[in-house]
Amino acid sequence: MKIRFHLDENVSNTIADGLRRRGIDVSTTPEQGLIAAADEEQLAFAYSQQRVIFTQDRDFLILHSAGSKHAGIAYCIKGSRSVGDIIRGLVLIWEVLSADEIEGKIEFL
Repeated sequence: MKIRFHLDENVSNTIADGLRRRGIDVSTTPEQGLIAAADEEQLAFAYSQQRVIFTQDRDFLILHSAGSKHAGIAYCIKGSRSVGDIIRGLVLIWEVLSADEIEGKIEFL
């Protein structure tokens, strides 16, 4: 099964648009009415929808270490990559991994 992404609230809509132009299924925190929701809620939503969450928030790494269930986390340190680099990285993950292969794992951009 192909990966579907969920972008947390601190991720630019430009990234969602870039992924969608490439035919990738993406949801975003604002579109889902999850602005200001706790990180645990964000992760639970993404898991319930079997979506890999893309975030630049280190708290998600802590949730992973604590054993929280998730469909996968794609993580990049805020400000370390351009929008184009992030899109290319997420497209690569989408092209190379299946949803089953990334479940419960973190991919670093």
